[in-house]
Amino acid sequence: MRMENKGEAFSFPRPGFFPDLIKKDQPWFRIKSDEGRPLSGVAHGTTILAFHFKDGVLVAGDRRATASNRIMSNRVDKVLEIDDSALLAISGSPAMALEMGRVLDHSLKYYRRSQLTDISLEGKVRILAQLLKENLPMAVEGIGAVAPLFIARDGATRVVRIFFYDILGAHFEGVEFSVGGSGSPEVQGILRYLDRWSPRPLRELSRDEAILLALRLLETASYFDSATGGVGGQDPIWPLIKLLTPESLETIEEEAISTIYRNEVMRVR
Repeated sequence: MRMENKGEAFSFPRPGFFPDLIKKDQPWFRIKSDEGRPLSGVAHGTTILAFHFKDGVLVAGDRRATASNRIMSNRVDKVLEIDDSALLAISGSPAMALEMGRVLDHSLKYYRRSQLTDISLEGKVRILAQLLKENLPMAVEGIGAVAPLFIARDGATRVVRIFFYDILGAHFEGVEFSVGGSGSPEVQGILRYLDRWSPRPLRELSRDEAILLALRLLETASYFDSATGGVGGQDPIWPLIKLLTPESLETIEEEAISTIYRNEVMRVR
């Protein structure tokens, strides 16, 4: 059903789809950069990764956000819990990515309450794709590009799966692993090498081995990529690591990450 409102077509929102309830005439949808040039103060830059291990999928990200050559923050949470069965790892503009995470989380809650059932994994994947598609004008302007990883447990099979997206909303499944952000080339090469030629593939790593590998990968990325935050200084900022398994969702405590990092990653000579 459609109505005319001051010469513009109006569509009623689709049942069970929360983003349709958000009007697209809000100010943040009309932001334009000066003469088509990207805004220089928009934060971006990151390294995120996800890979299968013996118990499920590990998802990790550094904590740095940069704008041009400036470090805007070293305390950004880039791995978001959407519900107890999904994680969103964000790369690109934190402002837009965090908002997408909030809208996706509310979308799933709205669907559950309005339809009295959980949405399927395919439905979750498509909602995120739609949010990215609607964000395309911001991405084209150079101030809001987002390319996330989406890790979710299939409610029907209990299998945990990894999906990665481009800024247009196209999504693909990362069978063994997936990476994103400016520090991803080094990490992707290492993961491919380890999964293909190490004595054991990634899926055979134990929980502790997977956490150690994630910390070493993020440290490697921070060595080559200035937009990826490392661990250093008197007040170290630890990466964010979460484990999604067929039965649970776990956040690794900073104390445990600190111990592993100091003993197995730093290896002070």
